Amino acid sequence: MSLLVVGLSHRSAPVSVLERAALHVDAQVKLLQDTVAAEPATEAAVLATCNRIELYADVDKFHAGVAELSTLLAQHSGVGLDELTPYLYVHYEDRAVHHLFSVACGLDSMVVGEGQILGQIKDSLARAQELHTAGRLLNDLFQQALRVGKRAHSETGIDRAGQSLVTFGLEQLASGTAVQDWAAGKKALVIGAGSMSSLAAATLARAGVSEVVIANRTAERAERLAEILNDSGDSDVVARAVPMDSVPDELTRADVVVSCTGATGLVLTAEAVAAGRGLDAQPGADGVPSRSGSGAAQAARLPADRGTEENCPLDLAPVPSTAGFSVLGEAAVAGMAASELEQHAAWVDNAPRPQGAVALVDPLAEADAIAALAATAALIGRVPERRKPEPVAEIPRPAPSLFLLDLAMPRDIDAAVHRLAGVRLVDIESLAEASADAPKAADVDQVRRIVADEVAAFGAALRAAHITPTVVALRTMAADVVAGEIARLDGRLPGLDDKQRSEITQTVRRVVDKLLHAPTVRVKQLAAEPGGAGYADALRTLFDLDPETVAAVSRAEDSTTDEEGRGSA
Repeated sequence: MSLLVVGLSHRSAPVSVLERAALHVDAQVKLLQDTVAAEPATEAAVLATCNRIELYADVDKFHAGVAELSTLLAQHSGVGLDELTPYLYVHYEDRAVHHLFSVACGLDSMVVGEGQILGQIKDSLARAQELHTAGRLLNDLFQQALRVGKRAHSETGIDRAGQSLVTFGLEQLASGTAVQDWAAGKKALVIGAGSMSSLAAATLARAGVSEVVIANRTAERAERLAEILNDSGDSDVVARAVPMDSVPDELTRADVVVSCTGATGLVLTAEAVAAGRGLDAQPGADGVPSRSGSGAAQAARLPADRGTEENCPLDLAPVPSTAGFSVLGEAAVAGMAASELEQHAAWVDNAPRPQGAVALVDPLAEADAIAALAATAALIGRVPERRKPEPVAEIPRPAPSLFLLDLAMPRDIDAAVHRLAGVRLVDIESLAEASADAPKAADVDQVRRIVADEVAAFGAALRAAHITPTVVALRTMAADVVAGEIARLDGRLPGLDDKQRSEITQTVRRVVDKLLHAPTVRVKQLAAEPGGAGYADALRTLFDLDPETVAAVSRAEDSTTDEEGRGSA
């Protein structure tokens, strides 16, 4: 059997695809059950976070396993297989181990070094254990991943490379201002009471907000979180819980809203935010002028000094075409008198040239401009006039008075709220873009070395463990041979007393143990090396071991490991 992982994350798929493929808890449970019911897989675990969905399995066939796991992910996510496949990645055996260990250390997170992933890995293992879909391989793998992640955070400064997604999101909202200075005195509304929302509430409280309001569908969880915040000595924040139907009222008072729920639809629409703040929810409410309409209509919306040439007899706004040129569309001049158009043409022909202007151009130096001119002329059937670049009319947006942080997947807050004047939205998509340019700490290299060492150690232990049932079966067979021969000796020499019989038995056992010691130790060492899996087969062949005896030992060890794993997860 071999480890296989098939998944997608913020590194392989756009947020729009991740959002549609997000798995709620019930879907994860069904996915696990269907995976272990499939022919290629015997174990399964799902790691589903706001920016990744990964299915881990112990499979006996690589190609069949990839096909089956991909199909199951598509079925349970609701995204068609053809659409999902380009965004899927596959890791196998040692590469799969390396991937999970890197994830556990925060190297593959949207915010490098964040530690929340450890809790999510622990929850994934607990769910697989509860459903009995995690056997020996996945129990060992996920528990070792947790240890590797903790080691990386304790032995290196990976925490300095990044922070929680909540902290990173608040930094983006603060736009370069220290979060403590930005948050001081603000009123916060937190929608949801799960782990991410609880972290957001605690982070806002420590940052200095004056009030935290928690809204959740389950009132008891919201009240419990509010109680914890009020009892905490870390801040002077006032926390209170409200039902979900109070969110519209709370929007009228909130300065900061953080939402992270498990809802499958929008929690806050653009219309709801606009109504709560008394804003215009229609497109263009951010003050950006519409691009539609004729050139003359656009010119009417621009300031008087925009879009015209000095002393031009016609106050027309050009329609941009290729670089350095602009063309007046037919709609812009429709209905104008021929005399006006002739007057404009004469002005273009007779316009004064700059002092020292050279009539001829260097074809090599002006190759791009000539190519652009030729392309434009071929498109419109005439040579356009040369004009200065059209200035862009920008109307500044007002400073935001409402800050929204959406950490849910699929999203809780309508992306259209970014059009509202005075509103700033940061969501998973914008965090992914911002994190792409985030600086990485030097400790990342040290963590990568830790991961590489741990992967090698895990692989060696896995290969060594693969031969253990065979070694146990060999020693069991040897013990049976010794017991049989001692029984025969008792029949031949019935006069032996207990002391003599015990001494003979111990002597025979010592001889057998010494004969088996060196071969079994050496075969374990060889089996731990890459390519050492064949030594178990050789041992079974040389000593004519019963395959069923070896399998029985494996089942007994797996049962013991499962019980130990459930107790330590």
